[in-house]
Amino acid sequence: MKMITLGPTTRQVSAVALGVMRMNALTAEQATTILKTAVDQGINYIDTADIYGGGQSSTLLGTAIKQSHLARDQFYLQSKGGIVPGKRYDISKEHLIASVDAELQRLGVDYLDTFLLHRPDALMDPAEVAAAFDDLQATGKVRYFGVSNFNPQQVDLLQAAVSQKLIINQLQFGLMHTGAIDFGFHTNMQDERSINHDGGIIEYSRLHQMTIQAWSPYQYGTFAGIFLDNPKFPELNAALQTLADTYNTTKGAIATAWILRHPAHFQVILGTMNPTHLTENAAGTEVTLSRQDWYDLYLAAGHDLP
Repeated sequence: MKMITLGPTTRQVSAVALGVMRMNALTAEQATTILKTAVDQGINYIDTADIYGGGQSSTLLGTAIKQSHLARDQFYLQSKGGIVPGKRYDISKEHLIASVDAELQRLGVDYLDTFLLHRPDALMDPAEVAAAFDDLQATGKVRYFGVSNFNPQQVDLLQAAVSQKLIINQLQFGLMHTGAIDFGFHTNMQDERSINHDGGIIEYSRLHQMTIQAWSPYQYGTFAGIFLDNPKFPELNAALQTLADTYNTTKGAIATAWILRHPAHFQVILGTMNPTHLTENAAGTEVTLSRQDWYDLYLAAGHDLP
């Protein structure tokens, strides 16, 4: 398993992580199987959130950790908070602390390695978030902090208030979700792809030593569906298969390798609850694509070079 350095820390973590958003659909035995499969592949990073499955995903993950007999220092555990589904975003001090407390109980652990703010909150008071982070760190409940789906200005606003270094930003990125790099190719142009929707978040993250975690790496659109083996994308799947044959691996592994080929040192979150697919996609950490391979896939996905 390829390892990366997490943000500005010295922590070495797997280049792919297990995301358990859909774990609530599994039985306890199935959840334990997927966790053991991840560990067998060298994955030592697990990502969850308080809202996944209404909290049931974290509860099942806690059961799987116990049934797998994993020591707490064998894995890196991350959760997120700040969304009240269908009602509001809430990163008030009270809500954040309550979110962490509830997650620790569901997971059956004493601390989270990392806690992320799940979405930007227009009513965010940076000083209040800072107070929450200080409390969570002082009580030993959280070791590191980060954000999810924040743009550079939002990160700067928060970082100016909190004493802890924000080490992670979780963003959607993959072959069919490339807006964060498209605009760079189209600099000094006036076409649609030249629009900088995200404020140069990849460049910002590299400058500030923030690890980008790529969520939904095999989706097109936002939760529109998977592009792998999807007849809507014949050219992309043909290109993926060609490279899979070249590297003696699978299309899923090549799609993973495409993200990891970027010098920003992404960490890819694998959300599949299928042990076979998890194994196949994680194998992408062992593939290093050439520059031409990377660009061939970018073009096959329907993107262009001006």
